[in-house]
Amino acid sequence: MHPLVTIVLGSTVLTVAGIAFGGTFLLRVASGGVPTNDLQKTFFRAGHAHAGVLVTLGLLIAVLTHVVGASPGWSAAGAIAVLVAAILIPAGFFLSVLGPDPTRPGRMFAAVRLGAVSLTAGVLISGVAVLAAGIAAL
Repeated sequence: MHPLVTIVLGSTVLTVAGIAFGGTFLLRVASGGVPTNDLQKTFFRAGHAHAGVLVTLGLLIAVLTHVVGASPGWSAAGAIAVLVAAILIPAGFFLSVLGPDPTRPGRMFAAVRLGAVSLTAGVLISGVAVLAAGIAAL
């Protein structure tokens, strides 16, 4: 695995502490300690859930593509695209409902859509890279 990818993955593992802190924020929201409306509660939950799942998926894809011997360039591209989605999608959920009482998501919701494109590209690249490695190993 390329050292740069290893550094990205190590940094990603460290973000789990931030995701865990986000869980404590959600507990404060759920207990009424942080004043929020229903839209904010829903978007905060979605942002937190997507962060955890996509970070896990990005790490899994990086390890999987490395283990099967996929092309290092494609392997890195796929994993990094998924990890970019792990930033964009939660950021879009959280930042699009900031303010005292939003009634609908703001312009930052575009980050969710951009993250979805990055996620789709990342899993397609990774899936094809794993399939190609399997076929080449036959």
